[in-house]
Amino acid sequence: LLFLSCIFQMDTTQESYLDLFPSDAIVYLTPDSENVLEDIDPSKVYVLGGLVDESIHKKLTLQRAQEQSLQTARLPIREYMVKTINTKNYHSETLAINQVFDVLLTYYETGSWPAALKAGVSSGKGYVLPDAVK
Repeated sequence: LLFLSCIFQMDTTQESYLDLFPSDAIVYLTPDSENVLEDIDPSKVYVLGGLVDESIHKKLTLQRAQEQSLQTARLPIREYMVKTINTKNYHSETLAINQVFDVLLTYYETGSWPAALKAGVSSGKGYVLPDAVK
């Protein structure tokens, strides 16, 4: 697992985030959350759940967070992007850790979700910003 504290401090550890931080400071980022991440709170620690095969382990990160009674949030992909027509009819909000990190870092630097999502969500996911649709 990768966790981000104050967005610029990144660390990896074998220790559980539950032992390192108060549970009310932890936000588990998962594409299956009903809660939309609207802003980054520097007093929170954001847990990036890791690479999970979305077809085999559907909602695994959400279930893990719920079992631990943690807050959850998802990136605002649906709110700022639109589905594109593609040959495979493929649309996914599941991102790799580096993509989520790029989104969060760009949002923190720019304060713009469209800029952040453009930086981290590849067109191969089946989503683009509305102004990219012709």
